[in-house]
Amino acid sequence: MNKVSRRVFLGSSAAAATVALSPFIHIKKGSAQNREVNLYSSRHYNTDGRLYENFTRQTGIKVNLIEAKGDPLIERIKTEGRNSPADILITVDAGRLWRADQAGIFAPVNSQILQQKIPASLRHSNGHWFGFSKRLRVIMYNKANVNPAQLSTYEDLATPKWKDKFIIRSSSNIYNQSLSSWLIATRGEQATEKWCRGLVSNFARSPQGNDTAQITAVAAGVADLALANSYYLAKLADSNDPTKQEIARKVGLFFPNQNGRGTHVNISGAGLVKTAPNPRAAIQFLEYLVTSEAQNFFAQGNYEYPVVQGVSINPVLAQFGSYKSDVASVDDYGPNLAKAVRVMDRSGWK
Repeated sequence: MNKVSRRVFLGSSAAAATVALSPFIHIKKGSAQNREVNLYSSRHYNTDGRLYENFTRQTGIKVNLIEAKGDPLIERIKTEGRNSPADILITVDAGRLWRADQAGIFAPVNSQILQQKIPASLRHSNGHWFGFSKRLRVIMYNKANVNPAQLSTYEDLATPKWKDKFIIRSSSNIYNQSLSSWLIATRGEQATEKWCRGLVSNFARSPQGNDTAQITAVAAGVADLALANSYYLAKLADSNDPTKQEIARKVGLFFPNQNGRGTHVNISGAGLVKTAPNPRAAIQFLEYLVTSEAQNFFAQGNYEYPVVQGVSINPVLAQFGSYKSDVASVDDYGPNLAKAVRVMDRSGWK
């Protein structure tokens, strides 16, 4: 990456070690006039690097990148305080964006471009953060064992007909916590706990592994059904590895709740850090992320769904068909996270 200064941050505090990837320059606090922007990002996709390089070519604004997992980045910004060089925090899942906002990290951004391009349901109500790509948590099923006509809703997964046939990753996973938070927001805490208990009673094995592991297990017949983000199956299908291609051929994707609320939507998003040394460049970068070019990188490079209308999705993802998405605001997920964790714990979902 010759246009992006990049560092990988390991650990959960600002004192943890850093690993420099060439070329390396130190990120330091500057003035609002500097032609640079400092990104703290938990996204780790190669196409994001090309997106940053294109931004630099178009604007002349240099991108300095710190990469780590979302929660350590949040802790790092908190630890750095007023001296943080971070201009923008980019992370995945509305739940993490809410955590960052609760920590007082974000400043409000009043941008007509962002407000016009991003649906209200996919951004913070006061402009503290914005969703730039959509992620759908959908049903993965074993094609040999399940007729898709048998599938319908998230709620149906908790019924006895799927006893010992369902798997999912741990309740500690933020994707699952946000899914449960969405259910609390749309159906209430009592109904969500009943649903969680039903899921647990249908587990074919104890929760383990990531989303790819769930899909792989479904392909192997360990279970008939799983919940996973859609892009994981698309990555397997588009891989050059014959083993991964074979896994994808055995697994189908089903969009739940199409006759009702629609499929659960989550996001990857970003916000302006309130102590940003380069706020103007940072807002310019945020607005770049809703251009057709940037949205195309999200859609084509990581098999995510764009938030801006009119942008084509990856052909592999398109093969899964069209869908109706729920229009509940992702801004509502965060306030229910603590309830969701308690509900999942009470239900025995480990």
